[in-house]
Amino acid sequence: MPKDNLIQQKSFDFSLMIIQLYISLKKEKEFVLSKQLLRSGTSIGANIEEAIAAQSRKDFIHKMSISSKEARETAYWLKLLQKSDLTNIDVSLYLNEIDQIIRIITSIIKTSQSSIQN
Repeated sequence: MPKDNLIQQKSFDFSLMIIQLYISLKKEKEFVLSKQLLRSGTSIGANIEEAIAAQSRKDFIHKMSISSKEARETAYWLKLLQKSDLTNIDVSLYLNEIDQIIRIITSIIKTSQSSIQN
């Protein structure tokens, strides 16, 4: 994986973190939110990979927008875990990482949209 693509690397590393969190949650017998988190958390990077292979600028923006939605969904599940009594696992590191990812993706989308309009 290229080291020079920040969002590609961050989303891949985050997916690995989410997989480990999923394993920890399953050990604590939390099966519902953990599965949702696994799906949305790993989907971020998958959609970024699709965006990188986009056929056009509009296709790129569309795929990155899907990635943004998945990232926001992931943040939602993490906040639920943080505020509920389902687990004692501290998810603040995950929330910090997903916030950074959302900010980067949002910036990429805005920059890409402005390049189409100019």
